[in-house]
Amino acid sequence: MAAASNDALPVPEVKIRPMHDEDVEHVLRIEQTSYAFPWSAGIFHDCLRVGYQCSALEVGPVLAGYSVLSTGAGEAHLLNLCVRDEFRFRGLGRMLLQHMVQQARSAGARLIFLETRPSNLAAIRLYHSQGFVQIGVRKGYYQAVERREDAIVMRRTLD
Repeated sequence: MAAASNDALPVPEVKIRPMHDEDVEHVLRIEQTSYAFPWSAGIFHDCLRVGYQCSALEVGPVLAGYSVLSTGAGEAHLLNLCVRDEFRFRGLGRMLLQHMVQQARSAGARLIFLETRPSNLAAIRLYHSQGFVQIGVRKGYYQAVERREDAIVMRRTLD
């Protein structure tokens, strides 16, 4: 058996930075391939314009994910978090979520809320693993193909 080589493949740098208007085109491509009823470019531009905490996750030169957080009155609301399909299940969603929790703390939030589809089991597992608990259900919250889908409402207390 040959010894392992020291010529390991380079690991791309992962960084989270503020999202800019120029990123919306790339964000929109991820959004449209991830959701049957995606946000529009206008929604993302509006979130940036009003000062929401919008973040872009890069893996090397590739925009691989994004998130949108609103804050105010001691609370935060995670409005959107998505990782590009080929980068999922590598811990990047967790990294982005942890970043947004820190952003909420830095903004003075004591609570952070989010909604997710009951059918999105991977997201539910991620949120539970990061201390979010279900506090309710919003009936018919999400648009769906045949009928509207409920939303699970989750909350985490920030220490």
